[in-house]
Amino acid sequence: MPAALYLLAINLVAFAAFAADKARARRGDRRIRERTLIVLAALGGSPGAIAGQQLLRHKTRKEPFRTVLWLIAGTQATGLAVALYLAR
Repeated sequence: MPAALYLLAINLVAFAAFAADKARARRGDRRIRERTLIVLAALGGSPGAIAGQQLLRHKTRKEPFRTVLWLIAGTQATGLAVALYLAR
């Protein structure tokens, strides 16, 4: 259960970071560093980060950011699939 709570929290934080960065971009304020957004995704928040990216239409064309984000998500999905397979 603690792992599920962690994943819920990190995904909410990642989504919120994308929303905050989008709002800052619109206002012309200081932005959240791309490195911070990538780290949140790498810490398990890739679903929240991708949801934020797609739903908010934020950084959808920015390369290499977009590719790095999807590579992180793919790596995490593969790791999850392997872990579930080995747990059978």
